[in-house]
Amino acid sequence: MRAAVLEAIGKIAIVERPVPEPGPAEVLIKVSAVGVCGSDMHYFEHGRIGGHAVDQPLVLGHEASGVVVGLGAGARRHHLGQRVSLEPGVPDFTCDQCRAGRYNLCPDMRFFGTPPIDGAFCEYVVLHEEFAHPVPDSLTDDAAALLEPLSVGVWACRKGLVNAGDRVLVNGAGPIGLVTAQTALAFGASEVVIADVNPQRLALAAELGCTQAVDVGATPLSDIGFEPNVLVECSGNPEAIGAAVRTVGRAGRIVLVGMGGDDVPLPLPYLQERELVLTGTFRYANTWPTAIELAGAGRVDLDRLVTGRFGLDQVAAALTIGRHDPGSIKPIVLPSG
Repeated sequence: MRAAVLEAIGKIAIVERPVPEPGPAEVLIKVSAVGVCGSDMHYFEHGRIGGHAVDQPLVLGHEASGVVVGLGAGARRHHLGQRVSLEPGVPDFTCDQCRAGRYNLCPDMRFFGTPPIDGAFCEYVVLHEEFAHPVPDSLTDDAAALLEPLSVGVWACRKGLVNAGDRVLVNGAGPIGLVTAQTALAFGASEVVIADVNPQRLALAAELGCTQAVDVGATPLSDIGFEPNVLVECSGNPEAIGAAVRTVGRAGRIVLVGMGGDDVPLPLPYLQERELVLTGTFRYANTWPTAIELAGAGRVDLDRLVTGRFGLDQVAAALTIGRHDPGSIKPIVLPSG
């Protein structure tokens, strides 16, 4: 099979590799579509994210869909030809975090496209059968791949306890912000305001149902008169985080999703005097069934996020298009196209 391999910072090579063999309880999947994530771009441009460094050739890509074409020993959950969305992280199933249901916090998680685990910018992958989720025919291959970022939005809204009647501020209108805003609306939020500086993304947010889309380059959040009881922070921008936190009402909830600098200044007196609840998020757990229902029922539109499609030999272009195209939201790689 062909695979797009990150061989050095800024260098992708197409190489021939053996088609992987599925092990016990694993399935072999022919990859249909893979979304390009900001983490893929970061590895391509910098070779590391935090403590995860690329020190050997690595296949990136973790937002994927495909078709089951092979079954390992004991694999019984799928039939050949079944379309699936790939949950890209497989835990060890045995640690304390897994036993408590928090498998996203498993210290031995094997996650696609995170060193040293290869990802899905290739023609075939193997995956534990429990993490290959069947999808309905109503979902396109692109949308089935983008159930992964939608799962981030579902997890963020769960951590923020978003419920009917909530007023939600989503800070940042990138792909995660856009799916989080749609998820908050689907969860029953009465108002969802989204903030960014990119006019194309704000226009799309308004089309997708946001109550208000605020260009904070022109209008500070403090001037719009909106007091959310839930803030979902998706920008990762330290200055933007502080401004958004200062809008949250008393006893409100703050969910940090975006990853920016290692240290972020927070207005502690504001947090303490209002008894705000602050939490981080890390990936997701048990979100695919909800994500499939939301997308399959049309409550979340994932296809609207797709702004370009690229072949396997165009992975480098897919990883860098955001540098020069402000309208780019979600490039898709088609490994078998």
